[in-house]
Amino acid sequence: MGFPANGSAETKPLKFLIYGRTGWIGGLLGKLCEAQGINYTYGSGRLESRESLESDIASVNPTHVFNAAGVTGRPNVDWCESHKVETIRTNVVGTLTLADVCREKGLILINYATGCIFEYDAAHPLGSGVGFKEEDTPNFIGSFYSKTKAMVEDLLKNYENVCTLRVRMPISSDLANPRNFITKITRYEKVVNIPNSMTILDELLPISIEMAKRDLTGIWNFTNPGVVSHNEILEMYKEYIDPKFTWKNFTLDEQAKVIVAPRSNNELDATKLKNEFPELLSIKESLLKYVFKPNQKTAA
Repeated sequence: MGFPANGSAETKPLKFLIYGRTGWIGGLLGKLCEAQGINYTYGSGRLESRESLESDIASVNPTHVFNAAGVTGRPNVDWCESHKVETIRTNVVGTLTLADVCREKGLILINYATGCIFEYDAAHPLGSGVGFKEEDTPNFIGSFYSKTKAMVEDLLKNYENVCTLRVRMPISSDLANPRNFITKITRYEKVVNIPNSMTILDELLPISIEMAKRDLTGIWNFTNPGVVSHNEILEMYKEYIDPKFTWKNFTLDEQAKVIVAPRSNNELDATKLKNEFPELLSIKESLLKYVFKPNQKTAA
């Protein structure tokens, strides 16, 4: 069957096969497909079971496959430190198996990956505005979760049918969702205060569907341009949602005492995505438009 040229237009009717039905991104993808009138089915196979994936593809006959399944750990990535085999089974073996089956069937795989595989360094200092690019080699393996994600990204580079989307600290307009980065930090006893690249799902998930329609492949930094810090988000939360909200900061050294694995902090360069989608908003603009203004509880 072969693959269309990167960026070619799709002509036959779309049919999406989505993995990750019970996950946050997977659930949102289904709702977006319904809203756009796109035919979609959730995969029932286990990612690490090749036969079950082949069976799904044979019965659904999709035009594109989306992978929003994976182990991030509950309640957080520290879980992966004590469940290493389970993490490998899904994040490495499962993802590679799905990519391989899709390649065999001539299908593009849109893979929701992570940008938490980098940390600020001498060439990309905090506050410099110099972000990591798509071709840069991951430099953060502080958590086992990030280690497996960097490993699988490196291997997936060899699959010309895969579109790898590096998601970071995902945020949505659903402020009741415990997976939402904003919801998480409003519930923490203390927060660090570090500028980071982040992904506003309300803006970027529809873009990922458009990327499938354009048959785009390769690695993409899937974040809004620019960075925002924990305190800047919480200031917006206080201004738009809860004027009485208060929080306490602590240092990375203090944070290290209450978590098992270190966390990634970085800026990703979103130039490639912005060039493909010029309408893409900066992180702070997107936060206001998609998250805080629609949820505003304070007087305008």
